[in-house]
Formats: sequence, C-alpha cells, structure tokens
Amino acid sequence: MIELKKIKKSFNGQKVLDDIDLTIEPGKITVIIGQSGGGKSVLLKHMIGLIRPDSGKIMIDGVDTTTLGEKELNEVRKKFGMLFQDAALFDSMNVGDNVAFPLKEHTKLKGREIKAIVEKKLLQVGLKDVTHKMPSELSGGMRKRVGLARALALDPKIILFDEPTTGLDPIMCDAVDKLIVKTQQETGATCIVISHDIDSTFRIAHTVAMLYHGKIIEKGTPEEVKATGNPVVRQFIERKVEDNNF
Repeated sequence: MIELKKIKKSFNGQKVLDDIDLTIEPGKITVIIGQSGGGKSVLLKHMIGLIRPDSGKIMIDGVDTTTLGEKELNEVRKKFGMLFQDAALFDSMNVGDNVAFPLKEHTKLKGREIKAIVEKKLLQVGLKDVTHKMPSELSGGMRKRVGLARALALDPKIILFDEPTTGLDPIMCDAVDKLIVKTQQETGATCIVISHDIDSTFRIAHTVAMLYHGKIIEKGTPEEVKATGNPVVRQFIERKVEDNNF
C-alpha cells in the first residue's frame, strides 16, 4: 500500500528524515511513535504529498508519487483521508458543510446525495443531529469526530491520523482510540497514526514504528516493541526521560 524508500528531508540544513525505509501494511493500523518535534508529522505529510522529499521514493499502490505533477498527485491524494491534530474544521461552516466539503470539491454528486452521505458518515463516527451546529459549539472530542467524518467522506483506502488524542482527557482519549479501531475494522482502510501517547499506541496498533533522530530505529508488533532490547526505545516506552532531555 505505502512504501518509503531512502527518504531524506532537511530544513535549513537540519536533517529531519534521514534515509528512511518504511513499509506500511495494508488493512492494518500502523502507529509511528517518537519524541515531540522529531519529524513524525513531516513523515506523514510526505505520504500524502504535502511535502516533497529531498531524495528517495514514496510508493503508493505501486506508483512513485515523487515523480508526479500536481494534477496526478491530486488524484493519488483522493485515496487518502486525514484527521489533523486539531481537526482543522472550517470555523465559518457548520458541521454538515464541513463534512460535505470534499464531496463538493471532488465529486459531481447532487445536493440530496451529498446530504445522505454526510449523515451516514456522521452516524459512522457516533454523531446524530449535529449538521446545523458550528464547530465552536462542539467539544474537543466531537470536533475530532466531525474531522474523522470529513476524512471518511470519499471512502479513502488510507486514513492518516496526526496526534488524534492530543489535548483530550483520558476518557475521551479512550473513546477516540476505540473509534479509530472501529473505523479501521468497518472500512478495511490502511490507517497510519502519529502519536507520542504510549498507552494509546499499544491499545490500537497492529504495528509500531519508532522514529528517532530521523531514522526508524524499531518496527514490530506491540508485543515485539515492548520486548525490545533497544535502550532508546525502552526509555521512550517506559517514560523514563522527559521529551526535552531525550
């Protein structure tokens, strides 16, 4: 589904991604962990083509997207849905219009058809009778759900989650984790989650990969990662050090 080969990226002379090789298994949840500011979101944006690598290949369904022009890349992006860290809802639009946005932009569906899809996607994430509400009227957890409904609007094959539990209380974190698992099971989509939340990671992941100093230093099942002998990974998952000293 997704394969990154020898990906390098620097900003202002500072290496952020350093010769990364990573294969994402189709139809599974892969969680990429690592310290804050360590390049996880940059890696995610490479997958969807929002950032181009300095070198290397990004294969999506066998196509190297680094060689594509913007028009062709936009077609590939239709395979993706993305839930941003803050849900990234349009504050001037109500919930219904937020979820309908990709349908209006990328399809020729009529208003009645779009309305039906919007209601279906909101129900899929556990929301009902909220289409008329504005984002400012919603709780943080509800905003995340609306963001996920919008990400699901085009029935993507790949769903990207950027720090989905950040800023949420423990109860809501657990609810979001269950929602991610439920969504993957119901849609069969390939899910990639960026997180530094270890508890969340081990609750939802089929595969865990750790990014450290621009490299993937560990990849395996949650059980394999928990049993690792790599001292850097052990420090991170056991929370023995603070991010700023890591």
